[in-house]
Amino acid sequence: MVWYQRELSLPSFPRGVHLITRYVEEGIPELRKIRVGLAQIFILHTSASLAINENADPNVRHDIEEHLNRMVPENAPYYRHTMEGADDMPAHIKAMLFGSGLTIPINGGGFRLGTWQGIYLCEHRNRGGSRRLVVTLFGEEYVAK
Repeated sequence: MVWYQRELSLPSFPRGVHLITRYVEEGIPELRKIRVGLAQIFILHTSASLAINENADPNVRHDIEEHLNRMVPENAPYYRHTMEGADDMPAHIKAMLFGSGLTIPINGGGFRLGTWQGIYLCEHRNRGGSRRLVVTLFGEEYVAK
């Protein structure tokens, strides 16, 4: 059994739901060495989150963002945490709804996602800046013959 861990920096994304599967796969080349195992991906922020969802139709990402903005509006009169801008408290709430981590099976040197699944960065701030992820891999490596 082997363990690998890397911290990845994502580029700055605007508010919305962004497909980042490729960034994660390219950021941890050790993934290709693992025959079977697990990946744990953790975001080091409280105003962005991670999710797995539809990776083909960009309308899904649009609709998720639209629904979140209606479900958790800015400037709610009961918010007390307002010093960092109108988008900050809603960002914290949205991040809690999705969560800060994902666990994904690894098979054959890659993520074992469903046909239409991808890894999303859910950026809940208008300008959240670069986001950092910690990716931990655990599993059995391919054995050289």
